[in-house]
Amino acid sequence: MNMIKTIGMTLVAGSALAMATPAAAQLRVWEDYTPQEEVVELTYVKVDEGQLDTYLEGLKETWVKSNEVGKSLGQIKSYGIYTVPYGPNEVNLVLRITYPNMTVLNADKERFDAFMEAWGRENMESSNKTVIEVYNNIRKIKGTYLLRGLVMND
Repeated sequence: MNMIKTIGMTLVAGSALAMATPAAAQLRVWEDYTPQEEVVELTYVKVDEGQLDTYLEGLKETWVKSNEVGKSLGQIKSYGIYTVPYGPNEVNLVLRITYPNMTVLNADKERFDAFMEAWGRENMESSNKTVIEVYNNIRKIKGTYLLRGLVMND
């Protein structure tokens, strides 16, 4: 009976050690993996049922056009709109903006002035009105996240 108990304890200890091994791994940034410079912003949105086309129409005139301005100024690399075709239905749309780096997210008067000159006060006021009068009535922002990629080195 003691032999079986000893074997059982040895197996338990061996299993615990095997599971702990990954936790003891010590990867080193820049040597084992490299953080990428570009940053991705994901905004999760829940659009009210039957309002997706209304929201997309508004995005085309506000979000898409302003992102095109940001892209032309080099303030963003790309952007995208994604529907969520299945899942728990907590979100049904994801908005993505890819920035060249974190620096472009810092407050910067010159960058702001360049954007406003290209975008214009009229577009800004119109966009703000659309957000207040339309978006706030047909959608809820469920969260916004910034992501930075990591590339595993060979």
